[in-house]
Amino acid sequence: MKKFLIFTTMCFMIAIYTGCYYDKADQIYLPTTINCDTTNLKYGTDINAILNTYCNSCHGGNASLGGGIKLDTYASLLPYVNNGLLLNDIEQNPGFNAMPKGGAKLSDCVINKIAAWIKNTAPNN
Repeated sequence: MKKFLIFTTMCFMIAIYTGCYYDKADQIYLPTTINCDTTNLKYGTDINAILNTYCNSCHGGNASLGGGIKLDTYASLLPYVNNGLLLNDIEQNPGFNAMPKGGAKLSDCVINKIAAWIKNTAPNN
């Protein structure tokens, strides 16, 4: 009986000790949202980097893979911004060419950055 009482007491103490554990969720769990800063976007640093990463392997240089569409300079990009093709294509809206062709849709953050830059009159900065 004494062993049972000691065993029960030890189990009770362990249960209390582990049950009262205080964890800091922000240090243990990964955030569910990622900060996507769409303020103060610049063509020269932000938008051009996105285009170089996702678009200019087909739509840069001689653009032979991209159907003759060049997006590697501001001047060549601007007509596609102004006629809405750039944003509609990367948003993969119905009736437009889903881009990147044959690849996964760009992240919401990347699309939101391009949309915010366009909404801010697509400055050449």
